[in-house]
Amino acid sequence: MRKYVSLIFIALLSSVVTLAGYRYINQNNTKPIKPVFKSVETKDTTPSFLHNANYTAANNNYKDYMPDFKSVVKKTKNAVVHVRNTRYVQQYQPYYFGYREGPVYKQEGTGSGVIISPDGYIVTNNHVIKNASELEVTLENKKTYKAELIGTDPNSDIAVLKINANHLPFITFGDSDAVELGQWVLAIGNPYNLGTTVTSGIVSAKGRDLKGNKRIDNFIQTDAVVNPGNSGGALVDTNGQLIGINTMIFSMNGSYIGYSFAIPSNIVRKIADDILEFGSIQKGVLGIKAAELNGEVAKKLGINQTEGVYIYDIEKNTGADQSGLQVGDIIIKINNVKVATMADLLGYLKTKRPGDKIEVTILRNDKMRTFKVKLNKNNAAYLKSLGLSVKNVNKTILKHYGVKNGVYIDRITNRLLYQNGIKPGYLITRINGQPIYSVDDITGLLNAMNQKQYTIEIVSPDGHSEKYIFQ
Repeated sequence: MRKYVSLIFIALLSSVVTLAGYRYINQNNTKPIKPVFKSVETKDTTPSFLHNANYTAANNNYKDYMPDFKSVVKKTKNAVVHVRNTRYVQQYQPYYFGYREGPVYKQEGTGSGVIISPDGYIVTNNHVIKNASELEVTLENKKTYKAELIGTDPNSDIAVLKINANHLPFITFGDSDAVELGQWVLAIGNPYNLGTTVTSGIVSAKGRDLKGNKRIDNFIQTDAVVNPGNSGGALVDTNGQLIGINTMIFSMNGSYIGYSFAIPSNIVRKIADDILEFGSIQKGVLGIKAAELNGEVAKKLGINQTEGVYIYDIEKNTGADQSGLQVGDIIIKINNVKVATMADLLGYLKTKRPGDKIEVTILRNDKMRTFKVKLNKNNAAYLKSLGLSVKNVNKTILKHYGVKNGVYIDRITNRLLYQNGIKPGYLITRINGQPIYSVDDITGLLNAMNQKQYTIEIVSPDGHSEKYIFQ
């Protein structure tokens, strides 16, 4: 037993001596390693409107880029106004075989508008001023003016107002065709009558066709917060230029849930110019009947192209007919602007006038070709909902009827309307109080109407004015 204890003691003593020797040798032969830091020079590519919070290794702050729109807001907010619409609604009540006048009710609505010139011209939405008896505009400095309605385009939901003032702040138009997905935008308006309100977001999509009717819907979609009262307000870029007029939201409850839509500025500018220069909208017609391509349509047509507009008919004696376009051509560009949908095509044509020449790039037999097409004027239309064919008339004919505006009733297929006194040779001058200057006005208005009862004002060849109420 004593022998084993002695062996264990010797083994422990040897271990202690070996460990002590190792530590002594290691301390005398090992040098400490000092950390080496290298500075890396980087180039700051931050956009000028972003604020840079510096990062240093010493305090461990993170580099953080935050949008700073103060200069843009200062540049634009004073040019966005509050619009008040006061209307007096005449109720009509059934009376034997017709209607008689009932009580008059006062209604008020509010929205926003954008000053586009220093002498008081303002653009807003048509639905903001629709059926107005009185219009009032309040500036950012709280000054209030009576406003005159200069003209409207119900089809595009745009109206132009005028106030008697000068040297006003205004917003210049930007190029909405150059807008890109993901870029920052500001929505400026007057929601809930709170005064000027600014929200920010990005461009989520372009060329949105909300109603699916391939008519004129070509909206810019953003995620900037827009609520009731923002209608008619400005959508501006980071340079403070107007790229759209805020018009509507997509919502299940009437308030903002993430989708806002604006009419592109190129369309707004053209409509405003038409109203101020001609008094009505000058619509350029390409002269084709076409369908939007997608995977399903392409499969039925036996083609590989799934984007663009497929021409299935060409109207005789139009610019498209005379240029050399053919049935089966696929439009992919206009003036080098991509055309992927009907909304792209109609939205771009909305910026052009009769007589304008455009370059149409098409695919034909898998080869691209470009044609120059002169746009025509739309002079006639068939109003299916009314059973009427109408035509534009010149100023000489209007003078003969003793009116300043109207469209000529050329043919009637609705027997009820004929029996109620509307005949070929009459002029339609107003529908629901809205003046009618051209066939485009009347088709746009009827397309925009969602009510069952409407009033048509007509003038007979002898200048006699009549009003009819239909339900």
